[in-house]
Amino acid sequence: MDYRLELVQVPVSDVDRAIDFYTQRAGFVLDHDHEVGGGIRFVQLTPPGSAASIAIGTGLTEMAPGSLEGLLLVVTDIEAARADLIGRGVDPGEVQDFPWGRFLFFADPDGNRWQVQQGVPQAAG
Repeated sequence: MDYRLELVQVPVSDVDRAIDFYTQRAGFVLDHDHEVGGGIRFVQLTPPGSAASIAIGTGLTEMAPGSLEGLLLVVTDIEAARADLIGRGVDPGEVQDFPWGRFLFFADPDGNRWQVQQGVPQAAG
């Protein structure tokens, strides 16, 4: 039995501002933006190359805007990812090196916190 994580809800206060941030600054693809009735707006966005997406909108969650942390994007080249984010207007800070990988950190306009990781190469053998 496979259990694939494919959608994570991200609580935001302003859906249109969040769409702008995630598409224009973070480079996500806007997959869906639908008013489904009953005060529910469902927006799905996917990071480039990812099998998992995020959902933002209205009427989707009771989480407070900005309360999500630890979302992790994995890249093969952290320096290129940093340059891309900076070029899009996101401030990921400096690359931080840890024994378990190289990281960048950024937040959306509500304060939901993201990590970008370049993993540590595995030892041969």
